[in-house]
Amino acid sequence: MDVRELAVPRAWRITPHQLSDRRGSFFELHRHSQVIEATGRPFPVAQVNFSSSRRGTLRGIHGTVTPPGQAKVVTCVRGAVLDVVVDTRLGSPTFGTYDMTRLDAESGAAVYLSEGLGHGFLALTDDACVCYLCSSEFVPGSQVDINALDPELGIPWGLTEQPLMSDKDASAMSLAEAAAAGLLPTYEECLALEAGLRTTV
Repeated sequence: MDVRELAVPRAWRITPHQLSDRRGSFFELHRHSQVIEATGRPFPVAQVNFSSSRRGTLRGIHGTVTPPGQAKVVTCVRGAVLDVVVDTRLGSPTFGTYDMTRLDAESGAAVYLSEGLGHGFLALTDDACVCYLCSSEFVPGSQVDINALDPELGIPWGLTEQPLMSDKDASAMSLAEAAAAGLLPTYEECLALEAGLRTTV
């Protein structure tokens, strides 16, 4: 697999090398040793989630307070989505920066985002299924929601009609409001968390 860092530091695009023949194809989504080599930290899988979405569904931007924090490897196993990672770490040199990746079942591409980063996606096909490998189990009350349509973020979703969103996502606060409310992790907290993880490599 090829692992390359995105415009948002501490987030990576993973592109697998596929083996194909008349039966179909095979590829590795996650190889622990290679992920450690590329990122400098382990990625323990504590929980695996799946979501299925209709075309035009917009999910996110979702993050987690730190601590506990939660890193994720996200891939689309059916259909296609436009995946977005947002730097929501207060004090980060790239705070508010985003990067976009098309994830689809054919390519097998994935995005790995570290603790403190926000994540969302737009379903480009009907019945788009996304798989999330999570480094920690979900803790109720720990999720931070940022409105994916926040004009200050200015994410170019390419929408031609109103997206389908949950009530929670549609009413989520802007990045600036979340910062003012003290809900966002700091850059220093996230770096310290990762430094602690590196000592276990």
